[in-house]
This record gives sequence, C-alpha cells and structure tokens, in this order.
Amino acid sequence: MGNKLNTHNHDRDAAGMTYVYPVVSRRAGGVSVGINLNPNNACNWHCAYCQVPELTRGVAPEIDLEQLRSELHSMLDAICNGEFMTRRVAEDSRRLCDIAISGNGEPTSCREFDRVVEVIVELMQQFDLHIPLRLISNGSYVHKAHVQRGLKLMAAHQGEVWIKVDAVNEEAIRRINGVKLDGERLRQQVETVARICPSWIQTCLMAWDNQPPAEAEIVQYVEFISALKRDAVPLRGVLLYGLARPSMQQEAGHLQPLDAGWMKLMAGRIEACGLKVSLSL
Repeated sequence: MGNKLNTHNHDRDAAGMTYVYPVVSRRAGGVSVGINLNPNNACNWHCAYCQVPELTRGVAPEIDLEQLRSELHSMLDAICNGEFMTRRVAEDSRRLCDIAISGNGEPTSCREFDRVVEVIVELMQQFDLHIPLRLISNGSYVHKAHVQRGLKLMAAHQGEVWIKVDAVNEEAIRRINGVKLDGERLRQQVETVARICPSWIQTCLMAWDNQPPAEAEIVQYVEFISALKRDAVPLRGVLLYGLARPSMQQEAGHLQPLDAGWMKLMAGRIEACGLKVSLSL
C-alpha cells in the first residue's frame, strides 16, 4: 500500500478501493477510515478550498452496498487484525479514531444513505468497535427522510455530524462555498441536524487575496453561533481549522492560510459565545 500515511495526504485511492480509504486525520487525532460515497467527484457545493480534482456539480451515484461491505470489512480486518498500522502509519498516530462518511462530494446526496449507515454499523458491531461514526456534511439534504433515518441510526451508535458553516453572509457563502444560500436556511440545516444527531459545526477560515475575512462577516458569524447557543441548539462545539492542503479548484490562487495568532483570536471569540472550540492549525 505504499508509503506511510500522514495528515497532508488524503488520497482517496490510497487503498486501491472504490469507497473506502484510510487517512491520518489531524482533527480526529489518528487513523480515520473514510467512506467515499462520491467516487464520481460530484457535489452540489463548490468550495474554493476543496482538494478534490475535477470536481463537478452533481450527486452521489448509486452505491454497490455489497462492494462497500466487502471493502470496509477488508480495511477493518487489516487495521484490527493485520499489520496495517505498523506498516502504513507513524507510531504516534497508530490509533483507530473513527469511521468517517466523507469523500469527494456531499455524502448525503446518496439515495442509499440510510442503508450505507446500516452496513457500517453492522461491521462496527462485528469488529466490536466502540469508536465514533462521523458524517462530514454540508447539511443540504437533511430534509430528506432517508437522510434523517440514517442520522437517527448514527445517533444510536456513537454517531456525530460535522456540519459545514464557513460563513453566514450570503455573499461570502457564494464566494467560499459556491452556492446560493442565506443565513436563515443555513441555521435551519444546522438545527435540524443537531436535534437528530450529536453535532459539531465545522468551520474552515482562510485569507482571500491575502486579506482575512472582513470584520463584518466575522461579526455575523459570531452572532450566528451566539443565537444557536442562546436557543439551546444542542451543539458539541466548533471545529475551527485553516488550510492544510492545496485546493484543486480554480479559486486556489486566491487562497492563503491565516496567521496562527489570528486563528487563536477567532477561537477566543467563538468560545466567548459559550461553545467549546477545537482549533486545528
């Protein structure tokens, strides 16, 4: 399987599988087994910082559930019973920290999402894994019944959602996430997800043309977070992070990482709202 994995390489083809790939996740803190439901590189959003090459607009294809089951079984067996950790992972990261439904597009656009969750839960039980089952999502399909069924099953089996909120200003959302969406709709998505399954807000911040986010945009974001806290939306906190790997999108030339000091100050502003912040630089 090649060289050792690290936090800078999230190659979905690292294991030679269609749906399953291992990564060392800086935010999760160890080895994460990824489930890629978008091998067609299709997403309904177009985030400027996305690392997926040849990203296209669209939804997940039909999933071969038996192939997914076979691939995930093979990967978990290699990690739990084989030599995967010693051969592929640096010593300080040899911990299976989660199974993450993520990949090359929005995973909840998959029409079999609830059945995918059933397969994952079944194999987690087979391998006696007591680790989080995470979904990394933009929340845009949470109104769908099959997605809510999947979220409820996740919630019953150590599940949690990392839902994307990079900005709440409509213009900033269009620039960063490439989608027409306002703060009110974004709030509905976050609240719906959080009330079904334990959830974190996931926020990626960056400089655009060497300028940090405008203060007005930051104030709107902080007010958005404060309102969620004030209205007792059950969030676990905010996962705040910056750019770690190069974007593969045409907007890449506009993007630069923010200074660590700026990010720490931003974390403090979020914490002042009463939510826990996990900062990854």
